[in-house]
Amino acid sequence: MGQTTKLTAVALVAGCALLSAFALSNRAIRTEAKVLLGLEAPPQITPLAVVVPSPVRATASRPTRAPAPVTATAISSVAGRATSTGSAAPTVPADPTATPSPPTPTPAQVVINGRVYDAYIPAAVKKQQLYQYTCEFDAAWVVLQSFGIDASVEEIIERTPFDTSLEPYYEETSDGFVIHGGDIRTAFAGDYKKNFLARTTGGALVPVFASFGLKATPVSDRAGVEAALRRGALVWIKTTVDFKPWRPATWITPDGSTIKTVLGNDHAVVVIGFNSKVVAIRDVLGPTSSNWRRPLEYEVDWETFMKSWGAQSFDGLAVARLAS
Repeated sequence: MGQTTKLTAVALVAGCALLSAFALSNRAIRTEAKVLLGLEAPPQITPLAVVVPSPVRATASRPTRAPAPVTATAISSVAGRATSTGSAAPTVPADPTATPSPPTPTPAQVVINGRVYDAYIPAAVKKQQLYQYTCEFDAAWVVLQSFGIDASVEEIIERTPFDTSLEPYYEETSDGFVIHGGDIRTAFAGDYKKNFLARTTGGALVPVFASFGLKATPVSDRAGVEAALRRGALVWIKTTVDFKPWRPATWITPDGSTIKTVLGNDHAVVVIGFNSKVVAIRDVLGPTSSNWRRPLEYEVDWETFMKSWGAQSFDGLAVARLAS
């Protein structure tokens, strides 16, 4: 190798190193840079186009194609842009959100945008969370709007119990990460505008859904998810952002009870469909600095779905209208 070639190679290596260092130091592209450099796992999701069609039943021999999506209708007047790091941006007018027909049972396969599902519920669409850590409330918004209940995220928050006895904080121990905070089994704990540990569980939202005339039943396995969707119930769950790997943590409530959870990428989404291979997800988080290409609807393979859901103690709710 000639001297000129060696110098060129050194310059290229140095340039790549400088470019990598810049990317890792830039908050806006840090996460995507880590993925490109192999330092972090990529999102475990398959993006889908957001559609709200009227499902067409598929025949046993040959599925038929769904018709064109229905027209979107404005529902919410205010929404906030969520980011995975830093503070939430000022609230901005929400983009139009899709208003589907109320969820109904799925007696046969349906074809949605060319994809065949054993069950699929065209849930409401909302771009962006209200605040940085309000995913549980925004996911609940999707459920309510899908059932024709026009409640704002703020109203959902107002109806949710809060445990303010202890602002959540964490420590790393010999047994792993431990989070100290309020009783998230029955209330929301933490500042949802600033504290990345702020969260709750499905247990706290059961009475909230009931106050809007919906019945929320705990569901904790694949069979339960499938059965719920088949009968027209949406499934609210806790998981990880983009179903990516997590750092396990144990939440300790004021009375000393423990809850299996995750440390930094706690999230809530709504399960809207499935087939034998994948689960369809409605996620209002949208693009953030941790994934600028995050869609509002995507698929996750069952294995990845079950692992990420399991990291959150298989915390889920099948939500449907109260029986008349």
